This record gives sequence, C-alpha cells and structure tokens, in this order.
Amino acid sequence: MLENIKTWISAFRLRTLPLSVSGIIVAGSLAEYNGFFDWVVLVLAILTTLSLQILSNIANDYGDGVKGTDNIDRIGPERALQSGKITANSMFEAIKINILISIGLAFFLILAAFGINHFLLAMLFFGLGLLSIYAAIKYTIGSNAYGYKGLGDIFVFVFFGLVSVIGGYVLFSRQFDHITILPACTIGLLSVAVLNLNNLRDVDSDKKANKNTLVVKMGYKKGKIYHYFLIISAIIVSLLYGILYYTSIFNLIYFVTYIPLIIHLVTVYKNKEPRLLDSELKKLALTTFFLSILLAIGHLL
Repeated sequence: MLENIKTWISAFRLRTLPLSVSGIIVAGSLAEYNGFFDWVVLVLAILTTLSLQILSNIANDYGDGVKGTDNIDRIGPERALQSGKITANSMFEAIKINILISIGLAFFLILAAFGINHFLLAMLFFGLGLLSIYAAIKYTIGSNAYGYKGLGDIFVFVFFGLVSVIGGYVLFSRQFDHITILPACTIGLLSVAVLNLNNLRDVDSDKKANKNTLVVKMGYKKGKIYHYFLIISAIIVSLLYGILYYTSIFNLIYFVTYIPLIIHLVTVYKNKEPRLLDSELKKLALTTFFLSILLAIGHLL
C-alpha cells in the first residue's frame, strides 16, 4: 500500500509544482499592493493550479507511455507507466478523476472571485479553465498531441505566464492592469526555458520516438541558442519592470536570482552531452520560483 502511494506521488512529479504557482504568487502580490487581495481566492487559485499541473503531469506520463516515447533511451526519472508500476488503465482513471477535481476547484475559485455579479468574467474564466484542462491533456495524448508538433512552448508561455499572472490578477481585482504584463512575460519566458531545457536533455530519445519538439526541429545547437534567448529575454524584461515601476531599492531584491540564471547559461553553453543537463532542470525551476517570491516580497516592501 505504502509503495503504491509512493509510486503515485512520484507520478505527480512534485518538483514541477513550485514552478506552476509562480505566476499566482506574483499576481497575488500585485493585487495586495493595489488593495484587491483575498486569501480565499489565493488559496483556491493555488489549489486549482496545482491540480492542473498534476493533471498535466499524469497525462504526459500516460501519453508518452502509451506512445512508447518513455523507453530505455529516456534520460531523467523513470516514469510510472514506463516502469510498469502503474497500468495504463489506472493512469487513465486517475486522469478522469483529476479532471473532475480541477473542474470543481475552478468552479469554486470563479465563484469566490466573481460571485454572481460579474457573469461575463465568470464565463470567460470558466472557459479558460476548460481550455487549461484541454491543454494539459492534449500535450501528449492523442494523434494530434501538440507537444509532438513543437507547439508546447507557445502553450507554456500563454498558460504559465499570461494566464497565470494577468489572469490571476483579474481574479483578485476583476480588472486588467498594465503592471502585470512584464511580470507575466518574465514568468512565461522562464517557464518556456524549463520546457526547452527538458527538450534539450531529451533531444536524442525524442527524435527516435518521433516527438518533434522545437529542439528536435531546430537541432541541439540552435536549441541552445534559443535557450539563451529565453533566459536573457526574461532577465531584460524583469529588469525593465524593476526600472519602470521602481519605488524602493527593496523592489529590486529579485535581481539576486540573475546570478544563478547566468551560472545556468554558462553551464548550458559549456555542455556537450544533453543527458548532463538533467540536474539543471530543478535549478532553473526553483530559480524561477524564487524569483517570483522575491519579486512579490520586493513589490510589497
């Protein structure tokens, strides 16, 4: 029983969860600064985001598992279906249960945020919720999985960046604010960089499995150049945000995360073996999470 629980927890990929809530943390801090913060909305937004991320993770495990993409050539932690510890049927049932949980959490989040007085906004966000569920599932599942066509980067930027930060802020305030644009782009670019780093690591096995990620399409060397672009762009955008909305030196404490980001760029630049990039995944994801925390704290000081 205990072993089975550990297997499912492993399938949830807990190390991906901090990255998924980075945008909500930033949105919450901006809402607090402008007098719109609500703890109930924050908690429900985090729970909904975590549920969607877990759904994405197990759907990815299922999709890659049944397609044979996760095989002996794969680098990184062994997946649940790949190991045989969880059957395809069990994983599919878990996906269906998680969809229901995500819909339920999204419903209560939208109700807490908009009540019955903002019907159009409520309908818009319910549509976004359903679209998020669809995107989580279709990344690897089905014959038209967009992750196999090199479109994962676009979806990650939109949902981890724009929807998470800008949409998250609207949940609190029920209005759009231009101050959310640059942080949304920063989190979005870094989240895409995490995906790209994963694709750089897996470029050889993905190519063999016909998983045509953007890195597979452009090649490993150009994939590294694209990675530099994502990280450097995130630094520039966040730097611009710090300058344009400066009120105190404390606003800029998130600049310290530029140090691990630059060290990461040097590591990727020197890398010759894709498989050696695996350890960088956690570092980049956690750096993004810490950037969001420090940006949030700095904005409130």
